[in-house]
Amino acid sequence: MSGSLAGLTVIDFTRVLSGPYCTMVLADHGARVIKIEHPVRGDDTRHWGPPFIGAESAYFLSINRNKESVTIDFKQPDGKAIVERLIAGADIVVENFRPGTLDGA
Repeated sequence: MSGSLAGLTVIDFTRVLSGPYCTMVLADHGARVIKIEHPVRGDDTRHWGPPFIGAESAYFLSINRNKESVTIDFKQPDGKAIVERLIAGADIVVENFRPGTLDGA
């Protein structure tokens, strides 16, 4: 992707509106954004609607455009190792969890 942020990698742990909007703007400007979703249900907003496009909400699709997405259970040892590798290779990490949520992850 081209853009003023091309070459930057962003790990996105965000949910709902403010965080996904932030990383959407980064992706729109060319950053590679890797969205980490819940391993069972994915992002909560996948089911917000109507309107829906197929099985996913139009809101989810629009706010997460230009992003890659993966489900990882970072509470499990294998998942935690994957997250640590992703973070080590990232330029930016964005999360909007309650304070301390990622401390034990």
